[in-house]
Amino acid sequence: MRAGRAAALAVLWRAFRGEGRYGLGERLKALPRLVAGLLRGRYADADGRRLLGVVLGLVYVVSPVDLLPEALLGVLGLADDAFVAAWVAGAVIGELDRFIDWEKARDRVVPGYVHR
Repeated sequence: MRAGRAAALAVLWRAFRGEGRYGLGERLKALPRLVAGLLRGRYADADGRRLLGVVLGLVYVVSPVDLLPEALLGVLGLADDAFVAAWVAGAVIGELDRFIDWEKARDRVVPGYVHR
């Protein structure tokens, strides 16, 4: 398992256990701001590879094409979808945490002030 995948799953596990920096409510409120920031180009600190992976993961989970088809393998066929969905959730949580941190740091900056 690559380090990025393991990190996303670890973030999901910590969030599930309630050990994250931010609560579920704060993350859910930040999700529309994150999407808007990405679409408007205001949030340039996003990890592009991670976001591409999230989009591809979502497409994989909802697509009828599957590496392990449920029709042939039953419950075992759901395992790959469950793994991808868990990774997507962890990656989104991790990106939301980074986004909230970015917002808080941005809010501390005074426009026009240069520290010397």
